[in-house]
Amino acid sequence: MQSKVKNVTLYLQEVPSARLAALGKLREMCLAELPGYEESMVYGMPSYAKDGTVEVAFASQKNYISLYVLKEDVLNAHRHLLQGLNMGKGCIRYTKPEKIDFAVVEQLLIASYQSDSDIC
Repeated sequence: MQSKVKNVTLYLQEVPSARLAALGKLREMCLAELPGYEESMVYGMPSYAKDGTVEVAFASQKNYISLYVLKEDVLNAHRHLLQGLNMGKGCIRYTKPEKIDFAVVEQLLIASYQSDSDIC
């Protein structure tokens, strides 16, 4: 869902209750694993930017939760861990909160933080 709220706390208050725990955990992980990144709302979704460039974001869409990992080298290096999921160029779509493997998400966030490559 593309939200018009001004901050992530308000965004999480809008999401369906069945997704709140998963989205809250994604936020906690982004804050923990992306030190120095700025949390904001960009394109109506929680986003995490380094030096003004969004590198990671997530959203509650109508039919799935999306996680955007915008460093292509990171996504490609971890693609084998994401088999069976619907994916786009920089987007991972989870049809149910239970399908989110938070250990894999943690690896993606750490790799994004460590990567010096450009976003896709």
